[in-house]
Formats: sequence, C-alpha cells, structure tokens
Amino acid sequence: MSTTRVLVTGGGGFVGSNLVRAALARGAFADIRVIDDFSVGLESNLDGCDVEVIRGSILDPSALHLAMADRDAVVHLAALPSVPRSLRDPMASHAANATGTLAVLDAARHAQVGHVIVASSSSVYGSNPALPKSETDWTRPLSPYSASKLATEAYALAFQSSFGLPALAFRFFNIYGPGQRHDHAYAAVIPRFAYAALVGEPLTVHGDGGQSRDFTYVETVCQVLIDAVLRRVAHPQPVNLAFGTRTDLRTVLDELRLLVDRPLTVRHEPPRPGDVRHSQADNLLLRELFPGIRPAPFADGLRHTVEWLRSRLGPLTARVHGEVAPSGSLSARTVR
Repeated sequence: MSTTRVLVTGGGGFVGSNLVRAALARGAFADIRVIDDFSVGLESNLDGCDVEVIRGSILDPSALHLAMADRDAVVHLAALPSVPRSLRDPMASHAANATGTLAVLDAARHAQVGHVIVASSSSVYGSNPALPKSETDWTRPLSPYSASKLATEAYALAFQSSFGLPALAFRFFNIYGPGQRHDHAYAAVIPRFAYAALVGEPLTVHGDGGQSRDFTYVETVCQVLIDAVLRRVAHPQPVNLAFGTRTDLRTVLDELRLLVDRPLTVRHEPPRPGDVRHSQADNLLLRELFPGIRPAPFADGLRHTVEWLRSRLGPLTARVHGEVAPSGSLSARTVR
C-alpha cells in the first residue's frame, strides 16, 4: 500500500465517491479524508467507506484548514457543475469553482502539500470548432460555468509556476457511470436518459440529437486519478481526460433502446444556451502520461450504468414492464 495521505474535496459527489471507493478497493492510499458540504453530493454515497469525512465547504477557511492538515496530496473535485445552473446563478458558480479552487490551492501551499490535482472541463474550449480538441488549442468559454473552470485550471498551473506546487489540471469530458444522479434539475444527459428509459418517461433532447460528446466512463477516470496521485504526475499545461471518441445523442438513444428492450418516446426541445455542438478530445498527451490506461467502451459503460440504476429502481421498472412490485418496497433512499 502507498503511504500517501489524500484529501478528496467534493468526495461525496459522483466522481469523488467513485474515486474513494475505487481507491479503497485497491488499497491505493494510506488513508483518505473527504471534505464536502453535500450541497451537490450525497452523504450516503460514502456509506460503508472507511474514510474521515469533514462536513464543510471549501470556502470555509477553518474547515479547509482542518481538512488539509497532514495531507500529501489533494484531488480537488468540489464544484458546482452544470452550464444551466451557472446561467441561473453565475456568482454561485464563480464562488464555488474559481474562488473555491483558489482557496484550496492556497491552503495546500501553506500546508506544504506535495501534489494537487484539479478538475477542469472540456467546456473551456467553448466556441472553438476544432475536432479533436488539443490542449494547445485556444479556449473560448460560452457560459459562466466554463469560464469558472478555465479559472480553475489557470489558478492551479499558476500556483505550480509561482510557488512550486506540483499540479495536474485535468479537463474532464462528459463523465458518466454508476452513482451519477438523475433526480435534480441539472442532471447530466446519461443519467437523465437512463432513468427516463427505465421508468417509461419521455426522453428530452435539446436540439436535433446530432450533437456529440466524448463520453468517459467514471471507472476509467478513477484509474487515471489514482495513478496520477501515486506517481505524483504534474504537467505545465492542462491534460484532456478522455479518449478521442465521439458519440452523438442519437447513438445513445439507440443503445438505450437495446438495453431496455422497448421503444423510447423522445421529445425534442430547443438547444440550450451555452451548450457546444460537438466535443472530442485529442488524447495524445493523456496516453503519453498514462500509457497503461485502457478505457471502457461506451456500450459497456452504458450497460453497467443502466444495470446499476435498474437495481435501485426495481419497483419502478417492474411497473413499466407490467410486473407487480411489493407494497411499500420503494424507500426514499432508493428513489434519490
């Protein structure tokens, strides 16, 4: 086992809790501490995990100071995700994502933490039409969320240059997988589609469905993050964390039809402001830094995601298929 003591900010969130569970399963780190105010993530995501949890915000200096003590590395995942959310409240996105990152980096610097990984986003490319998108391409954010993520990576690399804090800024590309929430206004497309398909509701597509994304399975992301921490990987520029695939929403719908084995009702609505048409990563730098990583194929990852969600929505999906669900068997936690 590594002797590395890790802090995961936002450890109760989708990626954070998957990372915690993957690291514990591998025995990757000496110990793991989480800081999360659970405004986005769920405390129950960490049920059964042998980790120390500090319930607090990264914007709270006292909570952050406590969380940062005696850590060797930080994986900074705490954020307010979602383009639409940032359009409704730009200041909240800026505070959590830009100011929050600055607070984490400054706390890490003062605590003499040896390595920091931060999560940026493919949305920073914005209106740049180039495909695939290379880390050296120009960026042009189209939303407050995208701008806040550009600030996230810029601050991390600036701290590396200015203060010698080893840093790695990953640009995440549409991560999906088990544990991703479908049940809030800003849910990502894969869990929204999977839930609607399983319970027989219409699937809402913003636009014509021809828009494409470089979907990345969360298990693969966690493998990269763990390897990056263990080997203390740092780099002077951002790194795309995706594998150069392009899957359009029509293909996602086709795959879901096969998985649920019935027709789907699709409802089209106008495109959303701030959304980009196509996204695809140039993954040359990622493969150079992490040559041993093999990504999960999209069809396999989607199948695991649907199976995970089906296992938690059993009574609801049973009703869709005309089966009789046991009375009172659907708990509040199950539908969350």
